Amino acid sequence: MKLKSRIQKIMWGNKYALLPYEPSKKTEPKNMMEIRSAWKGLELIIEDILDRFNIGRESCIEFGVEYGYSSVVFSNYFKEVTGVDTFDGDIHAKQKGNHFERTKRSLEQFENISLYKSDYRDWIRKDSKHYNFAHVDIIHNYKETYECGLWAAQHSDCCIFHDTESFPEVKKAVFDIAKATGKTAYNYPHHHGLGIIV
Repeated sequence: MKLKSRIQKIMWGNKYALLPYEPSKKTEPKNMMEIRSAWKGLELIIEDILDRFNIGRESCIEFGVEYGYSSVVFSNYFKEVTGVDTFDGDIHAKQKGNHFERTKRSLEQFENISLYKSDYRDWIRKDSKHYNFAHVDIIHNYKETYECGLWAAQHSDCCIFHDTESFPEVKKAVFDIAKATGKTAYNYPHHHGLGIIV
């Protein structure tokens, strides 16, 4: 990691302090898929978040599906999960090429997951629906995280953001979105960090 990035991580980590999130329970979802994922470990606290903040279980939207690990986690708790991704990877996910069909095939057994190959910018221009829950795990830059995350926070009862610890710009975006929406922001520091806005 470059020195400038390390310094920014330390500075932003302290400056954009979010309330600590301590789960009261950890629960393994019933249905899971075996795949390597940076999200592994976070599946244990999703039910705790939903219960603590009294989040409904009808609908979830996810921006940044990749191979579907988190989508499957959400499918345990919501009647419908909408997954939006370019399925092309990005600079932080190490370009993977188009993997839409591969991901779609591997998630076929989870009938409540619907996948859409779309850039988040195109999606948010046409979608006015309100969701119970949203997940943002796209390219980990401030601008994109803020733009997508602001829409998600405004269109959901609870919005989570992966990689608040790995990417200081994500944590800064979570802090600024909470401030802009008047909502409360928490941070779970494990498994690369999970920001929670409710």
